[in-house]
Amino acid sequence: MARNLTFSLDIGWRTLLTDFGLKIEHVLRKAGLPEDLLSRSERGLDTDAYFRFWRALEQEAGDPMFALHLVDKVSAEVFDPPLFAALCSANLMQAVQRLAKYKQLVAPMGLEVDVGDEGELTVSPRWLSVQTELPCSLQVAEVAFFLRLARLATREPVQALRVALPQLPPHACARRYENFFGVPVQRGDVPSISFAAADALRPFLTVNEGMWRVFEPDLRRRLSELDAAATTAERVRAVLLELLPSNTATIERAAERLGMSKRTLQRRLEDEGENFRALVNTTRESLARHYLGSTTMTGGEIAFLLGFEDPNSFYRAFLEWTGQTPDTARSAMRMN
Repeated sequence: MARNLTFSLDIGWRTLLTDFGLKIEHVLRKAGLPEDLLSRSERGLDTDAYFRFWRALEQEAGDPMFALHLVDKVSAEVFDPPLFAALCSANLMQAVQRLAKYKQLVAPMGLEVDVGDEGELTVSPRWLSVQTELPCSLQVAEVAFFLRLARLATREPVQALRVALPQLPPHACARRYENFFGVPVQRGDVPSISFAAADALRPFLTVNEGMWRVFEPDLRRRLSELDAAATTAERVRAVLLELLPSNTATIERAAERLGMSKRTLQRRLEDEGENFRALVNTTRESLARHYLGSTTMTGGEIAFLLGFEDPNSFYRAFLEWTGQTPDTARSAMRMN
């Protein structure tokens, strides 16, 4: 059975929530976590606890604008090392690329970064666990953070080019969301935010290459420790989340992403009693259940994101995995 990795709840949360008017002890208690968690030397949360923490934040705040208000309180003083290191970057493009490498140190997620033909930058969170429904506020906060980062580092009123969320904000809040982002929020299959090329390359006034050289060795060490703690199967699952939507989920491509040969990857999976094809199938099934239960995507759209050539192939595979059709499974999830 795969182990849950842990993600650090940095002490900066105390400052951030205090500025927001919340007591961290109340949030931790509601999440079923130790009230003295931030006073401990080990402050790691597994994926389930991380999501419970966010749901507790939602409940304590009791505000549909909570995620945007929280992000607006972010400052250099409350950043943990990976995020503070982003401020040292030359521009948003470089900051996002650095965060894509180290984000998994502080959250159960990675980042998909795309640069368009005209130089526009699009960032999409990719969750490393899809076993439970994602807190809506967490998805909002993750895309809003990059806009806050750009504004904080450039001291300019940067606006997003596009913003997409799986769930649109409440109608009463739509205008305030638009005011924050600078554009209306669109419904999308996955959360994402896009920036014009000029804003992606706008110089950061906080650039500090010397400080980055101080932070980078520690970030590399922590990332290597995370990789060492993860089983090969866990690392493969994380890579598959990025490879499946591009229909490149081959063992050769996965091995390349993990920095090892195909033969080495096969041997390590065999040592763990796993095989690549089974991991592809279980990851697809997990993602399919998530999309069916948490989005309104059609079977064709889900098939595309899972790397199937056509919807019929996805329907046949899902029936084989679960004994149900996707439509039947979706209806059952809604009833529950």
